[in-house]
Amino acid sequence: MHDARVQVDLSPLDETRFGVRSARAHVANESDLAIVNRFCLENDVTFLIARCPASALQTVQTMESDGFQLMDTLIYYRRDLHKTPIPADEGSVPIRPIRPGDEAAVVAIAVEAFQGYFGHYHADPRLDRAQCDEVYTSWAERSATSREVADEVLVAELDGRIAGFATLRFNSADEGEGVLFGVAPFAQGRGIYRSFMVRSMQWCAEHGRRTMIVSTQITNLAVQKVWVRLGFEPSHAYYTFHKWYDT
Repeated sequence: MHDARVQVDLSPLDETRFGVRSARAHVANESDLAIVNRFCLENDVTFLIARCPASALQTVQTMESDGFQLMDTLIYYRRDLHKTPIPADEGSVPIRPIRPGDEAAVVAIAVEAFQGYFGHYHADPRLDRAQCDEVYTSWAERSATSREVADEVLVAELDGRIAGFATLRFNSADEGEGVLFGVAPFAQGRGIYRSFMVRSMQWCAEHGRRTMIVSTQITNLAVQKVWVRLGFEPSHAYYTFHKWYDT
């Protein structure tokens, strides 16, 4: 961390994946932006991923003038798990915690489910397409194998085959988050995603969390419709920018 007041760090994962010195930052205001730019210059950063609250319009405009390019808009939804009852799981496909030996199936589903998924990586024409896909595959694999990445992974099992996965984590003593979800193409249309959402809420509540959050690209309307039907409400949003310091 370059400055205790600002979230900016080198990103070894992105550097390894894309072959350039990389960093990540959260920019809340224009003074943060100056610190982030200085950090990147002092650390020979070529590629920066920066998130900024969608409400900080003046900062957003300054970033646009400073060579930052908008790559996606990430919208968060939140649900109070105590305000109204958690809906019943109406799905027919059993959901259970991951077991040893399930990891390879989770990775295989991630490969299929996220091929060409249009997140902020795929929105950047300078980044290799195959490596953009690998972001999500690697994330799923690390979630399935390390409790430092995910606090729980749920899987759907259909006719003896792993048909989907959901990764969950604790953000605080009060909040849990549904992070990464994938359903295999052969199992889509069976209500598995809704079941994952219900079971995720139950998991958060069982572990003493009062709220659960989820996020997605603002253009991903299908999952947002599911969230609203399950009692989630829009909470906040971030813009994701990329900046290349070699241009």
